[in-house]
Amino acid sequence: MRIVSLIASSTEIVCALGFRDALVGRSHECDFPPDVRALPVCTEPKFNVEGTSYEIDARVKAILQEGLSVYRVHAEVLDALRPDVIITQAQCAVCAVSLSDVEEAVKKLVRSRPTVVSLEPNCLADVWADIQRVAGGLGAPERGADLVARLGGRIDAIAARARELPRRRVACIEWIDPLMAAGNWMPELVERAGGTNLFGRAGKHSPFLDWEEVVAADPEAIVVTPCGFDLARTRAELPVLLARPGAERLRGRIALADGNAFMNRPGPRLVESLEILAEIVHPEAFAFGHAGIGWERL
Repeated sequence: MRIVSLIASSTEIVCALGFRDALVGRSHECDFPPDVRALPVCTEPKFNVEGTSYEIDARVKAILQEGLSVYRVHAEVLDALRPDVIITQAQCAVCAVSLSDVEEAVKKLVRSRPTVVSLEPNCLADVWADIQRVAGGLGAPERGADLVARLGGRIDAIAARARELPRRRVACIEWIDPLMAAGNWMPELVERAGGTNLFGRAGKHSPFLDWEEVVAADPEAIVVTPCGFDLARTRAELPVLLARPGAERLRGRIALADGNAFMNRPGPRLVESLEILAEIVHPEAFAFGHAGIGWERL
């Protein structure tokens, strides 16, 4: 079997299911496990990904306003790789190559006529269903059931410990300028970490957020985890957030998390994302060893 994964989270799913050796191509964002970086790249963004969150937001909006796709699929690379299965997504046209982009490329140029498996993770249950969908598409449904059971068991163990602890008000910020709260699976992870999620709804896309609401809500923890940003890039962007009125009152409650590797990837490492949130929300009770690697306190 020859597999091409066009989203970072599905690459991690494929590898966790034991199909790393069958991967023959990846997206421009796939970087874990680290050795997948050696695989041919089949996609690229149509915009400059460098710059501030404000600049990136403006570039993406300009492309979308013209009715264009944000990413490019290299159909000629896909054709040369002769995939049997291509994994893509239909959840967010801004985050990764869309299903329609892949279908168009396959219809026009990919002679191997691969099966296209499309994922749509909007909440935790969807992530588990997507893992099983990938496993089924690769002919190994039992591996999917086993992986979901193991991941779910780890999450349940953390949630059980957190239920014995005081609930703490948590604000998760997924984009800095314009300000956006974290939605989708993040509210569920916050609740399982022993927090009360203040902004964003489970299963819904990340909403825009007024900073005045954040200050008024007086959160006990603020987790800044911009989509696609690692810790260094989040740290560099933080002055924009700290310059807002009232930020000085909340400064000591702010934690930065690696959204690119953890929070924004709906795959197996959402368990590590929960561990990070538990360490942030209840540092007196949880210590999984992610501090300084996956997150840091301001």
